[in-house]
This record gives sequence, C-alpha cells and structure tokens, in this order.
Amino acid sequence: MNQQENLETEEIVEEKTLSMDDFKDELNQSFKKIKEGDLLTGTVIGISDTEVTVDLNYYTEGIIPLAELSNDPRFSIKADIQVGDTVTAVVLREDLRTGNIVLSKKNAADILAWDTLKEAMEAKKRYTVKVASSVNGGVITYIEGIRAFIPASQLSTQYVEDVEAYVGQTLTVVIITVDEDNQKLVLSAREVLREEESLAKTNKISHLQIGLVTSGVIEKIAPYGAFVNIGDGLSGLVHISQICGRRIKSPNEVVKEGQEVTVKIIDVKDGKVSLSMKAVEEDAEIVDDVEEVSFEYSSGEEAGTGLGSLLANLKL
Repeated sequence: MNQQENLETEEIVEEKTLSMDDFKDELNQSFKKIKEGDLLTGTVIGISDTEVTVDLNYYTEGIIPLAELSNDPRFSIKADIQVGDTVTAVVLREDLRTGNIVLSKKNAADILAWDTLKEAMEAKKRYTVKVASSVNGGVITYIEGIRAFIPASQLSTQYVEDVEAYVGQTLTVVIITVDEDNQKLVLSAREVLREEESLAKTNKISHLQIGLVTSGVIEKIAPYGAFVNIGDGLSGLVHISQICGRRIKSPNEVVKEGQEVTVKIIDVKDGKVSLSMKAVEEDAEIVDDVEEVSFEYSSGEEAGTGLGSLLANLKL
C-alpha cells in the first residue's frame, strides 16, 4: 500500500470515528435523565389547535398544551408561534399515557423574563405595549409574557379619571418596579411623556431669541419674583429686581396672578428663561437707539429722568 492509499485509509477511519462519536453524543443526549423543573430548549415541529409539539433531541418529543404557552390572554397559537421556532420551556411531568414530556413555555418565560426585566429597568429601556384590560386604579398589559400593572397616576402627565378609556390603546412605557418575589411588575407611561416634553421644551427654549419682547400671563408669584407663562408651553422668571424700576419688598406690590404683562427675554441658560418687565419700560424710553442715561434735574415740578420729560422742559 502506497503513501496516498494510507492517507485515504486514515481519513476514512477518522470520518467513521467522528461519525460514531457524534452518534454517541446524540445517543447519550437522547437518553439523559430529564426531571421536573428542568429548562429545555427545542424546535417546534408541530402545531394543533390545542398544543405545540417540540423536538427536544430526546428519545421522545415534548408537548406544550395551549394553556402553558403564554400568560398573555391575547396569545394566538395560530398566529404567534410557527413551525421551526426555537422555544425554551420547563418540564412539568412525563405523560405516562403517551410517553411525551409535558412542558410549560409560560413558566420558562417567568424564569427567564425577570432577569431581563431587571436589566431593562436599569437601562431605562422603552417598551411599546397594548393595554389589555382595566382594573381598580389602573390598567393591565404584558411585557416578556409577564403581567404588568400601570397605575392611573402613571398613564399620563395629566390626571386620569377614566382608565377604561385606555383599554386597547398602545402606550410607550418604562419599567419602574420589578419585584420577582411578589410577582410585581409596574410600568409608567408618564415617565416617557415627561421626558419627551422636557426634550421638546429644551428644544423650544434653545431657539428663543434674547431681546424678544412678548406678552404673557403671571401664573405664580414667589417671594423672589413672578413666573410668567409666555405661551407654547414655556414659562420664565421675572426676578423681583426686574419687575419695576423702584425697589419693592414683594412682587405682590406690583403684580398679581392671572395678570397679563409685557416682558423681555434677557437671558436663556441651563433650560431656564429670565424675563424682565422693567427692561420693557426702559426700552419704551429709548429714542433712536440711544442708551438711556439717568438725568436728575429740578424744575419746580416733580423730578424725572425720562428723555421726554427733559425735552419738555428744555428752552431754546
């Protein structure tokens, strides 16, 4: 036998050895002891109206009854699972009548989902969910096959009285509570809405023009100034020193809530808008873009510093 023939013989022996080893592994796999509670992964090979058949690479097949497929009541055995899908399920028992292994996909989802949900909460991952039903104080939906609760207070940035109106709606949510021990999963749509509103507000503020004069309504008065709603969801602060040209101890001496005022945007910084009422008054006294300089004089009448008053008493 020449060298070439020896090489070919060795390759054939090696192929046979590999084939036997592979077969041995598959054989050992098919006869390994499966016990209740084991987590198994297999391939869907059959679907009927009442159950799903799974190839477990075992001497017998796995069966997932319809009731063990999902916790989500909207789950459809015809639409939500397909032949060829890879599924992970928990061993419930062996069916002594058929010899098949009875599995639960929803139990496996519970085991695997909680870790995923904890990671999603830490990452502030957003989910798009459809509200399945309403309960006292909120609504129910499902994430990763787990039943989740959205309190009424977390449905919107506004007060929600009729939670039933949200059934069937699609919401974008984040997870705010994950409690595996008590099987408690709480979501919030309000957090997402607040974040989006904040981003929109920041964008609007960044486009405000310093020096712009506009009208607004005083919505709140504080000891240090007045907050003015200037429209488009934006508010700014008129500091007490910017309310009028004289020194005052409280904004209430000059303005009141609900009052319409004219303000000038004097600064935009760190998402905050600074306004001035006093600057509008000063602007009204500016003539030909000449910056006003304080004048003090006496004419036997009330003293004044306005350019108009000065010109009125000027003799040519």
